Amino acid sequence: GGKSLIEVIHDQGAGGPANVLKELVESAGGKVEIRNIHVGDPTMSVLEIYVAEYQERVGLLIQPDNLPALQAICAREKVVCEDLGEVTGDLHFVVTDSQNGTTPVDLDLDRLLGKLPQKTYADETRVTASKVLTLPDKLTVREALERVLRLLSVGSKRFLTNKVDRSVSGLVAQQQCCGPLQLTVADCAVVAQSYFGLSGIATAIGEQPIKMLINPAAGARLAVAEALCNLVWAKIDDLDQVKCSANWMWAPKLPGEGAALRQAAEAMAETMIALGLAVDGGKDSLSMASRVGEELVKSPRTLVISLYAAMADLRQKVTPDLKSDNSVLILLDLAPGKARLGGSALAQCFGRGVLGDETPDLDDPALLRRAFLTVQDLLAEGLILSGHDRSEGGLLVTLLEMAFAGNRGIRLALQGETGALQALFHEEPGLILECAWQNLPELKKRLEAASLPFVVLGQSTADKVVNVLHNGRPVLDESLILLRQWWEETSYQLERLQANPDCADAERFNTLDRPGPVYRVPFAPQPTPVARMQAKDKPRVAILRDEGSNSDREMAAAFYSAGFEPWDLTMTDLLNGKADLAGFRGLAAVGGFSYADVPESAKGWAATIVFNERLHQAFQDFYQRPDTFTLGICNGCQLFGLLGWVPWQGLAPESQPRFVRNLSGRFESRWSSVR
Repeated sequence: GGKSLIEVIHDQGAGGPANVLKELVESAGGKVEIRNIHVGDPTMSVLEIYVAEYQERVGLLIQPDNLPALQAICAREKVVCEDLGEVTGDLHFVVTDSQNGTTPVDLDLDRLLGKLPQKTYADETRVTASKVLTLPDKLTVREALERVLRLLSVGSKRFLTNKVDRSVSGLVAQQQCCGPLQLTVADCAVVAQSYFGLSGIATAIGEQPIKMLINPAAGARLAVAEALCNLVWAKIDDLDQVKCSANWMWAPKLPGEGAALRQAAEAMAETMIALGLAVDGGKDSLSMASRVGEELVKSPRTLVISLYAAMADLRQKVTPDLKSDNSVLILLDLAPGKARLGGSALAQCFGRGVLGDETPDLDDPALLRRAFLTVQDLLAEGLILSGHDRSEGGLLVTLLEMAFAGNRGIRLALQGETGALQALFHEEPGLILECAWQNLPELKKRLEAASLPFVVLGQSTADKVVNVLHNGRPVLDESLILLRQWWEETSYQLERLQANPDCADAERFNTLDRPGPVYRVPFAPQPTPVARMQAKDKPRVAILRDEGSNSDREMAAAFYSAGFEPWDLTMTDLLNGKADLAGFRGLAAVGGFSYADVPESAKGWAATIVFNERLHQAFQDFYQRPDTFTLGICNGCQLFGLLGWVPWQGLAPESQPRFVRNLSGRFESRWSSVR
């Protein structure tokens, strides 16, 4: 029904059952039978069972009357449900062992979880003698760009996004790739809240670990700023309602690192107070150092800020790819007059081991807040075509990513007292806006009214050329295709290491210069007629799933929207006779990874059918009926292949296809053009 069966839920992590079970009953006390925990190895000792840190478990408190319903759900979903004990109310935590009648654990919770002695940490700030960044003499913008675009943090992330399913569930409205070429430049993610509405959730992250090596406080402020500069491109309901998770990865036990952590935490808090944000959760990994032989290996100081906020209309968003062949590009400068290069991509590439002594910073949080709110209004009114934040790589890289993704050229004319390298590659906070020329007067008026410093940088062009002037002097005139190849180079090299090199080579050749696919729908899609949706004789479709399946709700929503009556059907329903296929017109087997996240994972699913005589006959009868249809997606297609249904029944065994392995040798997530 509409109520949860669960009173309290807690995930098992460090400490295993010993920790999660005690914490569930810390205010009351409880009794647990250790032998009720299922184990795969009968030789495990009580201690091993008690503290095993396998994390695919949760502990629940549940009313005894609700237990049968929970157990029935778990049985249908093939989830192990262990009734371990009870809440006692005596403030003792007792573990019994039914094998020998002993009580291996009997603890007074007041003493165990009560007022612990205050722990004191001692550390001191250690100021590292940072060296002034000195760049090579006569370094040109083109030479700098050739190396910066290859830096892992700057270049294409295709090597990551192609091997993960980034759209599963059907609720993903904005993932990492965007533009006609589906390049990895998206700033934020947007997820719909349902299949039948437009409300959603926007999320974005920020992190600046390299700059934290020089100045932990500045790095923390920049992480907050970067997260907001990524989130701003989705129209959220209210900045004051933004929620935040802060994840720290640090080695604070090392000399000076504890003090640096405190500086970063205080800087983050002060910045968030000024912006109207607050951390409501997170995860700390504070043992990020280990000794390997004589060498001490430690993580860079890292703070990852994750923001998430509600959206009334998930269509109100823009992506970084340039949308027009003749539009204006504007820089909204959130660090006016500053151009600090410390910790930048340019410093990493050409500093000869020196990162610099002065990093970018968020000097004026109030300016960032005004900019965020103003851009949100501009976005909602359709005055922005695209947008991107200035971050890793600096202004030029930001503009190039917009051009790469939009498959368009750019022509820029910059003015200023700083040199071309500093102006184009510093990583102070900033926002780049693309707007139509006819909207420029209104946009300028709005930015001036909010007291926001801005600069008109140039324009987009139809020809695939990047032309940059600095104080009237040409500093770059290059083919967009060549620059994009530099940007893709490191990703390509990593692809060759983790996939079939021939596939990586072919992709590199084929993506050198692409027009971008144009999709044409030769009819006007219309909603299913109301009469059909309200009809009492809708065709019934079984949405079939097994353990490890996913996207079943997505499939059900699709069939419902098309005028069918979808039913949730599990293999356990069929196996125990609670349902059969005779009453259905359609059978849709969903995707996922039944019985393991491995190639050919549908073998277990298929075996459940093929080696059950009654079930196998029921599937064959359904297939042979003249009034039925089947649809298999992903793992479901594998299932139908193993049943001999793909492409049709009656093929000779040697002609029956098997979905064994991709040519690339790994999972692939890419756009496919289907006619």
